[in-house]
Amino acid sequence: MKTIDDLNFSGKKALIRVDFNVPLDENFNITDDNRIQGAAPTIKKILKDGGSVILMSHLGRPKDGPTDKYSLKHIVSHLSKVLGVDVQFANDCIGAEAVEKAQNLKAGEVLLLENLRFYKEEEKGDKDFAEKLSKLGDVYVNDAFGTAHRAHASTAIVADFFPNNKYSGYLMAAEINNAEKVMNNPERPFTAIMGGAKVSDKIQLIEALLDKVDNLIIGGGMAYTFVKARGGEIGKSLVELDKLDLANELVKKAEEKGVNLVLPTDAQIADKFSNDADTYDGPNDQIPADREGLDIGKESGEHFAEVIRASNTLLWNGPMGVFEFDTFAKGTKAVADAVVAATERGAFSLIGGGDSAAAVSKFGMTEHVSYVSTGGGALLEYMEGKVLPGVKALED
Repeated sequence: MKTIDDLNFSGKKALIRVDFNVPLDENFNITDDNRIQGAAPTIKKILKDGGSVILMSHLGRPKDGPTDKYSLKHIVSHLSKVLGVDVQFANDCIGAEAVEKAQNLKAGEVLLLENLRFYKEEEKGDKDFAEKLSKLGDVYVNDAFGTAHRAHASTAIVADFFPNNKYSGYLMAAEINNAEKVMNNPERPFTAIMGGAKVSDKIQLIEALLDKVDNLIIGGGMAYTFVKARGGEIGKSLVELDKLDLANELVKKAEEKGVNLVLPTDAQIADKFSNDADTYDGPNDQIPADREGLDIGKESGEHFAEVIRASNTLLWNGPMGVFEFDTFAKGTKAVADAVVAATERGAFSLIGGGDSAAAVSKFGMTEHVSYVSTGGGALLEYMEGKVLPGVKALED
């Protein structure tokens, strides 16, 4: 796969797929600009070379065509500040205005196109739509790892129209290199920390990891399915009753492969799903019928931290509890503290996007881990061993 370092962009118009699907508040202020910051080095390199840049992205999930709430016009002023140039905006991603503005771009200028998903053709991977997009630039760059697992027009199909002029941006290359490092060249001991609500969401990743890791820590809502499978009483805690046999199978597979499967032993038990709930720490297999576990307990947090601190490679995907509520953030914070401590000692830590990235951001630890992925779903699929259409399109 060629990266943008393989080309001098002087005099070239680069059509770049970025992932600017950023969270906005009710006043359209960006509440987390990590994805914009992540794409900035790629854009700046091309501008510095003397090229011009046409940016295409989606925002949210518009269902009925153009919707003001999902317009990328809301990010123009912030993007201009990050890049240090006045970003131009086209009110459509194809059509006369987009073509004219792209044609008139001069070296060092940036044009942002309107939301790709205002067209159903984008998600359908429509070839004619992709061809219209391709007409806007003479070089294609994909720097949107977060959407690389989608076979959309702008991520997988448009590359066909640039057979000798397609490149990965810095963010895309970094994501792939860091994922490869963890999955194929880990320094041992290698520990994976899995959290989140459901075993079913992570089953393929867990199975792939059982062939790679020395330790597998499981927390979050998914842990209660394992507790229930062993006959524990879990009250109103999250559980997938149709996955009890699967949980027992995973425990058995871990034993057969010599993987140290680390499950929580206690929980922070609450009388309601609320930040002001009445809580206590207790065994997670003796939760009263009218209560639920909303975080791992202190004992589990300490045990998890011990394993993490002794590791040299760490992959973390998913929180240990309902960390959005400060009352139930202690377990996730204990894991984050241990990951930071291991990293400072020299371990390599990869944080797997989504809620894990949100957690390290909440605790102000983003700068203290090795790498925070921008692609939750894409990273999971890549690590499961699946071919990502957006990556494959750059390799062909």
